[in-house]
Amino acid sequence: MRSVYADLGGPVHHVDFGGPDGAPPVVLVHGLGGSHLNWTRLAAELTPHARVHALDLPGFGRTPAAGRPTTVTANAAVLRRYLADVIGGPAVLIGNSMGGMISTLTAAGSPDLVPAVVLVDPSVPIAKGARIDPAVRLRFLTNLIPGVAGWTMRRRLTTIPPRRRVLEDLAVICADSSRIPDQFVADTLALDAELPPPRPRVAAHLAASRSLLRQLAAPAGYWRAMHALTMPVLLAHGVHDRLVPVASARATAARLPHWTYVELDSGHVPQLEHPTELAAHILPWLRRHELLPTAPAPAA
Repeated sequence: MRSVYADLGGPVHHVDFGGPDGAPPVVLVHGLGGSHLNWTRLAAELTPHARVHALDLPGFGRTPAAGRPTTVTANAAVLRRYLADVIGGPAVLIGNSMGGMISTLTAAGSPDLVPAVVLVDPSVPIAKGARIDPAVRLRFLTNLIPGVAGWTMRRRLTTIPPRRRVLEDLAVICADSSRIPDQFVADTLALDAELPPPRPRVAAHLAASRSLLRQLAAPAGYWRAMHALTMPVLLAHGVHDRLVPVASARATAARLPHWTYVELDSGHVPQLEHPTELAAHILPWLRRHELLPTAPAPAA
């Protein structure tokens, strides 16, 4: 994994996970509060077949906000620029959670840069009658309260030990957090120690969270973006997702029947819980759409 920075209206940290020379590029887009680390397990499954990249969106991971907005639309613009200026052309987008929404907006706005989209437990409008986990509902509603939201998040960052925070988060986003390797926890803790002080970190998170909730609260524009996707789309969703109920994913798939839809025995982050199974859906699907060679590319 090669770690570098690009200037895209400010510094953007990104990683090149490697892959065969000349292989088709794939760009991995993390969700709210995530980073390139969210993709390390899936990247290992994809690099024998594709050239795999991931970026830290402004306000997350090693990419500072640096005065930039961290809303989903602003970060979609950063992703478009990343494809054009860093990748240098079209790339398959694989986005998780908020990263799925950002990938959708990017693909809808720049279809020439995105030959296919894989949405892994993306943030989608809540289906009628879908059950929302009470703890998750409370967390997101708290994020909407001015003053209270920032104080609550800063207090958590300053009073709860990092390891406990990481384990608590994994317990929410995973169906079974024991599936997550100790190395991922160690890498996450090491990255946490590098992150900015609580105040700018919280401000970036809240701006992104609130913009995401605005898209979902009045989803007409977001639905238009999803319907506008002319390239192949694979929607993969964990049946035990507490953040985005599987009923919402099923409703989205029913509304867009030309998409390919699959379910996994995972929570919100199948790429961490079941990377091999997720790759077993992604790779044949990309080959069916002639976006990967029919046989694995030889190692460089």
